[in-house]
Amino acid sequence: MLSVSRAVKIYLYNDAADLRCGYDGLAAIVQNQMKDDPLSGALYLFLNRRRNRIKLLYWDDDGYVIWMKRLEVGSFELPRPTDSEVSHVRITASQLALILDGIELSSVRRRRRYQLRPVG
Repeated sequence: MLSVSRAVKIYLYNDAADLRCGYDGLAAIVQNQMKDDPLSGALYLFLNRRRNRIKLLYWDDDGYVIWMKRLEVGSFELPRPTDSEVSHVRITASQLALILDGIELSSVRRRRRYQLRPVG
């Protein structure tokens, strides 16, 4: 079981990744492809081409952590990016839980909630 705080930023890499990569290979994807800092404390998701394996990479104060899951049957469903040119999309902790639990994202309906809009 993986639990992630709502305060943690979570980014999903849009392209298929070579999941044979370890800590340094995934961190290089974050830096070079996603143009982000892998030491930022954010959580980064990577999937293989068949979408039956997922790796999560994050920096935990004094070192990298990798969490991996392999599905025996089926595949992970991903949110559709609005722009095919972007290398990654930001998702919420609840979306991550739905992805890992195998919930069909297109069938999920969210109830209307207040969202604070940035000023300026």
